[in-house]
Amino acid sequence: MRVLTKQSAQVHYHGPAYFSEFEGLLFDTRKEAWNKKAIRTGHNGHHSTIETLAQVKACIRAGQSTSLGGYPLYFITSDGAALSFEAVIQEFYNVSWDFHRQASTGWRIVACVVNYEDSALYCAHSGKRIASAYAEDEAKA
Repeated sequence: MRVLTKQSAQVHYHGPAYFSEFEGLLFDTRKEAWNKKAIRTGHNGHHSTIETLAQVKACIRAGQSTSLGGYPLYFITSDGAALSFEAVIQEFYNVSWDFHRQASTGWRIVACVVNYEDSALYCAHSGKRIASAYAEDEAKA
């Protein structure tokens, strides 16, 4: 077991090392002039069309609602199934497996879109209802 002393903690702990901002840029705050050059673009942000695993990760990091308006989002697989953010996070191994092997076992995500009015949209994995932007009143009735 490693014992941290005040001196070793100061040497090894640098506080939050990374900062990601609204436009999806990732910065390393440990470097001088860190805000001048991003170490990664597309770190977070929603993609309506998804072609890479990095885009799935960016959508997950950006959250399950749009940044403007707070509209609820969900994923669509290559076979047309709707998946909630919770299901994709829970089953991320399967999502990764499909991308890495160029397969489609039901977890190949191809889009992340807004559910505007479908009050009867359910996650194909969990069976839980996916929230909608404008049909919430109808769903409660």
